[in-house]
Amino acid sequence: MSLDVVGFGALNLDRLYAVDEVPERGDQVFATGCVEAPGGSAANTIVGLARLGHRVGYVGKVGADDAGKLLLKSLIDEDVDTRGVVVSKDGRSGVVVGFVDRKGERTLCVDPGANDTLGLEEVDVGYVGGAKFLHITSFVGEKPFEAQKTLLQSLSTVKVSFDPGELYARRGLAALRPILRRSYVVFPNEMELKLLTGKGCEEGAKILLGEDISVVAVKLGGNGCYVTDGREDFRVPALKVRVVDTTGAGDAFCAGFLHGLITGKDLRMCGEIANFVAGRKIGKAGAREGLPRLGDLPRV
Repeated sequence: MSLDVVGFGALNLDRLYAVDEVPERGDQVFATGCVEAPGGSAANTIVGLARLGHRVGYVGKVGADDAGKLLLKSLIDEDVDTRGVVVSKDGRSGVVVGFVDRKGERTLCVDPGANDTLGLEEVDVGYVGGAKFLHITSFVGEKPFEAQKTLLQSLSTVKVSFDPGELYARRGLAALRPILRRSYVVFPNEMELKLLTGKGCEEGAKILLGEDISVVAVKLGGNGCYVTDGREDFRVPALKVRVVDTTGAGDAFCAGFLHGLITGKDLRMCGEIANFVAGRKIGKAGAREGLPRLGDLPRV
């Protein structure tokens, strides 16, 4: 079975605490609620794509613990092919502890666990190489980062989509060049673009296009997105929605945009679909709860 998209990134169990304000150093705050749910940036995007009707798979690693079982089951339940997920006999699964304030903004602490032990020898090149797209997101450690870069040298026909996240953006442009130069589309937010290029939205996007990237889609949060392929560019406004939790909003955006690319939509429409999917997600607590189904998308 050929897959539309394979995700390659960390798998984490998210523990998100609702607070009035995110605590600063030395503060003591009280949680008004807690959501425990499966997460991981690429995994959230892959689940979003599965709900939009695509054939998807995953490359990642979990521990043989309760969290790992939950993470694996959550993918299976969403019809994600999990042949690329390694279950480690030793160690624990990745966990993210987060605080979400009244405005829906969040602060996260990552314990990578088994994620950071994933090596290239555990990745089936043929499994990844049969997909239309490989969607890459960040790990904390060096071993899986090196595996991602080396894997790309073995792939020639797969289009790569890359959501660097702050973790990878802080490594800088030179360190990410092996991934960037194999990427068809890159999804930084405005802060990550600044970290990578030292420039704002439009100038920074031009710099990334100079790395042989075909499409840059900059996530602008409440201001929507900026999309360019070097020939045309668009600012697409965000939906007016009630914000409950922004966790996973960028991952949802990627799912919507990739859905647009796979189904042959133009760049503006890709941005509109991406904003719609992200807007639906932020109306619910947790990284995946609000992700829409194919039938929920506006008719285009």
